[in-house]
Amino acid sequence: MSNPMIHPNVTDALRVKVAEKTTAAIDRLRRAAAEFQPIGFASSMGAEDMLLTDLIQRHDINIEIFTLDTGRLPAETYDLMEKAEKHYGAHPVTWFPRHEAVEEYVRKHGINAFYDSVELRKACCGMRKVEPLKRALAGKKAWITGMRAQQSTTRADLPLREFDESYGIEKFNPLSDWTEREVWVYIQTEGVPYNALHEQFFPSIGCQPCTRAISPGEDIRAGRWWWENPDSKECGLHVKGD
Repeated sequence: MSNPMIHPNVTDALRVKVAEKTTAAIDRLRRAAAEFQPIGFASSMGAEDMLLTDLIQRHDINIEIFTLDTGRLPAETYDLMEKAEKHYGAHPVTWFPRHEAVEEYVRKHGINAFYDSVELRKACCGMRKVEPLKRALAGKKAWITGMRAQQSTTRADLPLREFDESYGIEKFNPLSDWTEREVWVYIQTEGVPYNALHEQFFPSIGCQPCTRAISPGEDIRAGRWWWENPDSKECGLHVKGD
């Protein structure tokens, strides 16, 4: 069964709206790159991130694209990495967790200890995502994310621009005001490569053990850390003060 969100019925009004938001997003990216250098875009290879990757590459905007390879990503995400590299003729900078930290965690807690408690899950995210991100952002003046306000309760008040206290740099969320449908209209219209798991009702994709498909009507991020309270569903990359 085809995912209707990925293959939406597109009206003329929706096409106009997406075109307007695309122009605004390009302007936001260009302004951020003009004001802050060096600047990086953290891509998790999700739909929003592929949209931003397309804008940055298509319009030759001076923003470094990097990604975090946690070591536990789905096979489909690695397939997308290869596909995107061929599509754009460019390789994103890839950051990995420190192997010593992963070894210590697994020896002390177990290979899938993140299911046991929120604390252990956040510790796993910390070593696999947060610490590598700190290294990726070292020396940067600002960073770009693909977050949208509509994605979850923890992002409801997401601004287009903010000062990231955790990393001490400016942070831009140029797609904050986009809807999921608008994202997919752009992707389908422009032929942007995307993760095959989206076709299987995975709107939000992270590490393989922590991501599942959702049912119609569920929250977009219901498949992420589904065993936890919705209010705790962040990995630490975007939590103020972490």
